[in-house]
Amino acid sequence: TEARLQPAALAMTDDLDEDVVDFVPNYDNSLTQPEVLPAAFPNLLVNGSSGIAVGMATNMAPHNLIEIVGAARHLLEHPEASLDDLMSFVPGPDLPTGGTIIGLEGIRDAYAIGRGAFKTRAKVTVEPITARKTGLVVTELPYLIGTERVIEKIKDGVNAKRINGISDVT
Repeated sequence: TEARLQPAALAMTDDLDEDVVDFVPNYDNSLTQPEVLPAAFPNLLVNGSSGIAVGMATNMAPHNLIEIVGAARHLLEHPEASLDDLMSFVPGPDLPTGGTIIGLEGIRDAYAIGRGAFKTRAKVTVEPITARKTGLVVTELPYLIGTERVIEKIKDGVNAKRINGISDVT
């Protein structure tokens, strides 16, 4: 198998030969491999992570690289920095699909104790369709929410008579 990495990905393995992590034997003891993968930047925080393992799950939203590096540099210079200090650099996740984060309390909990949740809303504009019709145009969806799911929820609401005035969803 051959892999060609982009320069940013190569930065993740730049210092492996500098004795920065312990090496362990690979699956058949023919080679050694790093026990953990060191990184020149905090990849898990920047790109986020989602997964389920035995007895535990994780779902970390992605964050802005510049904000994370700023907070990390501040923490190196001020090891006693408070959560408020760090949140001045990283106010919350940076969601790639947009949307609006509602409230910071869940984000604050996640940063403080490692468990927290936050809600996001889609961004919607009202635009005229014809002289008598207006339309709602969704410009940004919450992170990890697909258009199919939104359309399905709207149709369910119309069918259940919880939403009225909808003539078409595309």
